[in-house]
Amino acid sequence: MSYKKFDCSALNIKPLDERIHDIVLDKVLIDVDGEIPEFEHPALPEIAKAVVEARRRYDATVMMMYGAHVIRTGNGLFMIELMKRGLVTHFATNGAASIHDFEFSLIGQTCESVAKYISEGQFGLWKESGIVNDAVRAGAAENLGWGEAVGKYIWENNFPNREKSVLAMGYHLGVPCTVHIGIGNDIINEHPNADGAAMGICSYNDFLIYAQSLTKLNHGVVMDFGTAVAGPEVYLKALSMVRNVAAAKGEEILPACAAVFDMQVLVDDEQKRNFRPWRNILETTAATGGKSFYVQGLHKQTVPNLSRLIFEEDKKCQTK
Repeated sequence: MSYKKFDCSALNIKPLDERIHDIVLDKVLIDVDGEIPEFEHPALPEIAKAVVEARRRYDATVMMMYGAHVIRTGNGLFMIELMKRGLVTHFATNGAASIHDFEFSLIGQTCESVAKYISEGQFGLWKESGIVNDAVRAGAAENLGWGEAVGKYIWENNFPNREKSVLAMGYHLGVPCTVHIGIGNDIINEHPNADGAAMGICSYNDFLIYAQSLTKLNHGVVMDFGTAVAGPEVYLKALSMVRNVAAAKGEEILPACAAVFDMQVLVDDEQKRNFRPWRNILETTAATGGKSFYVQGLHKQTVPNLSRLIFEEDKKCQTK
């Protein structure tokens, strides 16, 4: 190589107990059976019905894509309950969410002040966070996906909060949880033990696992919670792949319903066109006759309230 590379071995990596944590798991975690923030939206009952119909009538994929903020705001227990009941069959996220999940599992805290620590040259440089790299390297040696590799590490090392971890419970229950990274996007890329080859193997495996889930998306549901770039872009490419193969067999992949949940207020057509979840997920579903919904709200409102409605709808379905 003709260009010089940064020497990561010179970095000063500090222990997490020296970091000021912005978020404490026990303070944000929302109990499945407890009080939840009030929230109503006319689309929620329709989405809940579509999810239950997809699972109970068609045995179709129900995909939940989510960004890091969904984990940071304490929605993990609802996601795990959806997993346990077989109502969501695949969870997909980005690298940041997997790190928050890992830190919550290990120490019950996560998140740091970017302004404070970037000024000190310490942002992201915490020893225990870098253990994710070790988990990924071990996963690559077994040809696992990133989500399974990290979930396995959390579960098998018996982390204190492993049963509150989406990735660990996905591993334990056999539900795919995939992680779709961008090299250089995440704090663990800063660490000397980062292995680009291992990262590529694991996240590419997850892309193929994700695409395989979409082969059962006919009559299914795809939901995007707060992932505005990685989620809709991965979805678009994987959907094209599975439709390509299906078309050669004379078959179609037509989701019954797509829903995007975000904090963005979309007021005009130009905003919608420039918002990837709208363009890549909602418009592609509507173009083939599926229902599409946009729900604006905080994730700590939308995830629990939609989950409760799904549970209620599923109960009705089971008693019929």
